[in-house]
Amino acid sequence: MNCEELNLTLSCNEAKQLNPLVLAYIGDAAYEIFVRTYLLNKNINLNAHKLHVKGIKYVNAHAQSEYMKRLMDKISEEEIGIFKRGRNAKSPTVPKNANVTEYRMATGFETLLGYLHISGQKERLKEIFEFIIGEGEV
Repeated sequence: MNCEELNLTLSCNEAKQLNPLVLAYIGDAAYEIFVRTYLLNKNINLNAHKLHVKGIKYVNAHAQSEYMKRLMDKISEEEIGIFKRGRNAKSPTVPKNANVTEYRMATGFETLLGYLHISGQKERLKEIFEFIIGEGEV
């Protein structure tokens, strides 16, 4: 594997063809990197455990569900469609620390982030991340 394979960008149409749970998979990773980088930038002197504890407040089904609810009137019809595909996808896993509604909303949130990431819409992704930072912890 060469490093170029790490920079996969698909067209919007190609990204839409992916299974929504695949988009959620990559969206989860993109969101995790965002949160960890943000927290490290704001708390450079904290140890890894304390950063992890802070990160949990952003990276859980309840928080992601709340962010998505607040984003709904700020996203396009196309983005709502992507979110709904993820929200309505049949997941083989059962939520441990969230109710099913929150878990599905969080999956839709991750699907949207994954779609934006994999289709190269970095500016839009940045806008959504900045919105989340502005909202703070839920």
